[in-house]
Amino acid sequence: MFAIPPVSPKKYMPDRFNGKTLLITGAATGIGAAAAIRASREGANVVCVDRKRRELEKTVSTITSEGKKAIAVVGDVSKTAVADRMVEESTKTFGGLDLALNAAGVLDGADPAQPLVYERDKQLLPRRIHEATDEYWDAVIASNATGMFKSLRAELRQMVKQGRGGAIVNVASIAGVTGLAANAAYVASKHAVIGLTRSAAVDYAEYGIRVNSVNPHGTETAMTARFGAFIQEVAKLGRSDAEVSAITQSARQLKDSLLQLNDPEHRFAKPEEQAAVILFLLSDEASNLTGGVYVADGGYTAY
Repeated sequence: MFAIPPVSPKKYMPDRFNGKTLLITGAATGIGAAAAIRASREGANVVCVDRKRRELEKTVSTITSEGKKAIAVVGDVSKTAVADRMVEESTKTFGGLDLALNAAGVLDGADPAQPLVYERDKQLLPRRIHEATDEYWDAVIASNATGMFKSLRAELRQMVKQGRGGAIVNVASIAGVTGLAANAAYVASKHAVIGLTRSAAVDYAEYGIRVNSVNPHGTETAMTARFGAFIQEVAKLGRSDAEVSAITQSARQLKDSLLQLNDPEHRFAKPEEQAAVILFLLSDEASNLTGGVYVADGGYTAY
């Protein structure tokens, strides 16, 4: 087996985003945080949005400690007032909005800032359709689909008003191009992200606004670590009821990507690897790309 080294967290392209303002939802951790930090090193003013205040402030502090420019907007983008406010803060602080990365999303319906606890959160956990609760469905769809819609609406409204074009990348998932066991709301919501991406690409090409989606497989993020820890805890319960079975089924049926399968350590993708693809799509180098669905999945959907 040959190990392909991941993109270095220190790698960046100087001046690629000079004079540009980039808004990132889901900027507190993972892919959003990695993209925010690298983009700032490449010259972007970064507006960081998330509902996890402590982690969000850490991302912004990392950026400003290097002498770069960033602000934090704390809130849940499924709320219209938050989606509108993040764009208002972009224009008030940096004079406009040029680029957007919509990376906010959840796997389950519980508070993403807290560890999962089975007895407390079981109504909010991933399920097969016949077992799914309203609470689970409503929370995941609100974050992943409604939040994406409201973010896009606010961002596109400002970009159209400015009349100088722009670029947007929406983070979906391999669950947006295939199915997964016992993840009804997550899969549906990520398919919705791709639908919104393609619709926006069609509607806003005439304004010089490009819109693409990036669809990762397993990546080392707070979300995957949180759910992985929960699966281990559920396994320790030694239970055989249908609810626990449905939750663990999803984890068991997820195959490795081609690169993960052939890596000596079977590693997940790194957030910096996803950020590299995203920032390329946001850059002028991707000037002929819009409406694309890019599976940054290490070959997961190839077999």
